[in-house]
Amino acid sequence: MLEINEIFNAARVLNGVARHTALVAAPQINPEADVWLKTENLQLTGSFKLRGAYYKISQLSEEEKARGVIACSAGNHAQGVALGATHNGIRALICLPAGAPISKVEATKGFGADVCLVPGVYDDAYAKACELRDKHGYTFVHPFDDEKVIAGQGTIGLEILNDMPDVEAVIVPVGGGGLISGVAFAIKTLKPDVKVYGVQSSGAASMVVSLHDGKIEHLNSVSTIADGIAVKEPGVNTFDICSKYVDEVVTVSDDETAAAMLALIERHKLVAEGAGAVSVAAAMFNKVPIKGKKVVCLVSGGNIDVTTLSRVINKGLTKSGRNYTFRIDLDDKPGQLSGVCNVIAEKGGNIISVNHERINASTSINGCIISVELETRNADHIDEIRHALDGAGYKVLN
Repeated sequence: MLEINEIFNAARVLNGVARHTALVAAPQINPEADVWLKTENLQLTGSFKLRGAYYKISQLSEEEKARGVIACSAGNHAQGVALGATHNGIRALICLPAGAPISKVEATKGFGADVCLVPGVYDDAYAKACELRDKHGYTFVHPFDDEKVIAGQGTIGLEILNDMPDVEAVIVPVGGGGLISGVAFAIKTLKPDVKVYGVQSSGAASMVVSLHDGKIEHLNSVSTIADGIAVKEPGVNTFDICSKYVDEVVTVSDDETAAAMLALIERHKLVAEGAGAVSVAAAMFNKVPIKGKKVVCLVSGGNIDVTTLSRVINKGLTKSGRNYTFRIDLDDKPGQLSGVCNVIAEKGGNIISVNHERINASTSINGCIISVELETRNADHIDEIRHALDGAGYKVLN
C-alpha cells in the first residue's frame, strides 16, 4: 500500500533532478475563481512523467538494473524513463505508438533510449512491451500503475501544498491515473479538505466510465487530440486510489481542449499539449465547481509537434469565436459580393478567404453560395455580423 513517507522519500530523491515547477497566476482563465497554473510543462523533459519514472528506476535492485528496463508510453513517460535510465547507466527500450508525435520520439532517442514503434495506440504499445519483457527479461517500468511511479508523481502534490497552503481545489489531467493518484493521495493525506478533481478527454473517458460503474472498464477505442491521456483502461492501483481520494472526474471535448491550449499560449505565453491543457479547459468551461475558490490547474506537459500545434490553434480560434465562416445564399449578379464585404467591414470583421459556388444543387438557377471566412473577436461579434447581414437583406445559411 502507498504511504505518505514514500512520497516524501521520492521528493528527496528527485531533489536536484526534477524541477520544482512554479505556480503562475492565471486570472483570465476563469474570472469567477482565483486560478493558478502548476507548470509541469516546463519540467526538464517537458512533462511531469520524469518524476515517477526516475524515482521508480532509482529504487530498482542491482539485479533489476542489470537486466535493463523496458517501458511503454504515449511519449512523455518514455522521456522520463530514458533520462532516468541514462543517469543510472542502464539500457532502456521504449515501446511507443507509431502515431506518437515526432517530437516525443526524437526526444526519447535524444535522452539515450532505444525506441520500438508499435502500430496502434498506447494499449498496443503496452502489449508489445509486455511481450518483449517476457522474451528478453527486461525490468518493466509501468507508466502509471506502479506505487513507486505514483509516489514520484505525488511530489507535485507536496509542492502545491508547500507553495500554496491555502489552496482549495486542484484540477488534474487523467489518463491511466498515475498522476492524479499521487497528487490526490498526497493532498488528501496532508490536507483532506482540499478538493481534487480529475479531467479526461470525452473521447478517452476510461476512468470516468470505470468510476461510474464501480469497476475497471476497458474502452474499445479512444480518439482525442490529447494523445498523452488516450488510455483505454485505468490501472488496478490507480482505480483504487481514485475511488478513495478523488472527488470527481469530468470530461472536456477536443474543441474545449484546443481553446484552453490557445488561451495558455495567448494569455500566459505557455505551450501545453492536449493532455496538459484539459485541466485548464475544465476551469475555463466550468466543468467543476470552483466559483470563488483558490484553484490550481496542473498543466502536466508541453510536448507537442509544431504541425499539430498549428492545427490545434486553428481549432481553438474557431471554438473561442475568433474565426468563423459564413455561408450566404446570393443572387448571382454584379455588386453582391461587394455589398457583403462592406457589411462585414463596417462591423469590424476581417475577411481571410472567400469561396464562390455557382453550381450547387441547393441554389437557384440565378443564384450562388459564397463562403466567407473571417477573423472575429468572439461569439458576440459573430452574432453582430450575422444580424447585420440579415438586416441588409442577405440570406445567411449558417
